[in-house]
Amino acid sequence: MSNVDTTQKPAFDVGKLDGVEKAAILLLSLSEEDAAQILKHLEPKQVQKVGMAMASIEDLNQAKISAVHRLFIEQIQNFSTIGFQSEDFIRRALTAALGEEKASNLIDQIILGGGAKGLDSLKWMDSKQVANIIRNEHPQIQTIVLSYLEPEQSAEILSQFPEKVRLDLTMRIANLEEVQPAALQELNEIMEKQFAGQAGAQAAKMGGLKAAADIMNYLDTNVEGQLMDSIREHDEEMAQQIQDLMFVFENLLEVDDRAIQAILREVQQDVLMKALKGADDNLKEKILKNMSKRAAEMLADDLEAMGPVRVSEVETAQKEILSTARRLADAGEIMLGGGGGEDFL
Repeated sequence: MSNVDTTQKPAFDVGKLDGVEKAAILLLSLSEEDAAQILKHLEPKQVQKVGMAMASIEDLNQAKISAVHRLFIEQIQNFSTIGFQSEDFIRRALTAALGEEKASNLIDQIILGGGAKGLDSLKWMDSKQVANIIRNEHPQIQTIVLSYLEPEQSAEILSQFPEKVRLDLTMRIANLEEVQPAALQELNEIMEKQFAGQAGAQAAKMGGLKAAADIMNYLDTNVEGQLMDSIREHDEEMAQQIQDLMFVFENLLEVDDRAIQAILREVQQDVLMKALKGADDNLKEKILKNMSKRAAEMLADDLEAMGPVRVSEVETAQKEILSTARRLADAGEIMLGGGGGEDFL
């Protein structure tokens, strides 16, 4: 009688996957209809990231699927956000993941069946498209649109305008406190007619110094610096208030160790290395002490051996880490401290 190997294979370590990969595996294991029902509740940027992950998964085996399913059942009450982009991108990503026929059915259910409404329809558009749509509108309408959208998308839209317009719009956003329901309803109706959506009657408190700071956090460093200088020339007090509310890379020194560890789990090693290349010694030390001894030693050695890195690459890497930190804060997983010592959520 031959011996049969009854040794049980070790279960897949689901900790190796990040949140987006887990979501992608979960969605790929569902039917098209069920996946569509979940995806239509996500924000555009969340669909983009999950779609990219779905397209890039290659070794989708039963062990991996089972591990994700078990974790999902254990943590069913937990929910985290991800992030956005255009319909064309989603279409390409999902087509690559599922094939043209399946993706077509799924996209129709998500995008057409979901029916983005009024101002919400802008969230699904490329930033250049939105900039072109609002370019000839009254500055007050432009201000409301930029205050309504997510800061990262608004920053990309703002970058499409000339410097003088950027200054005017940022100061308007900083001065805006709320929009009357009738005005928001009217703007929703304008967008509804333009994109065949339906108006959503929601009063909104929007704009303000915090909104301006959030948008500036996502601007390219050069654009952000020029804009801040221009605001300071016009209104020094406003510039200082916005700067106090902005969260910059150096502010990670004020973040507690648990939050730093959560951020590090989401950041790629090469991005971290580039970001730390331009960081001061105190911040480097804080990052290293929140890693295992071996990982910290390896990173320190890699940093020492690393050649020159362009300033633009360092700034891009730091922005990416800040974006990850904000995403975790928005999901309620960590707390960030703003430059002025206030909670930044």
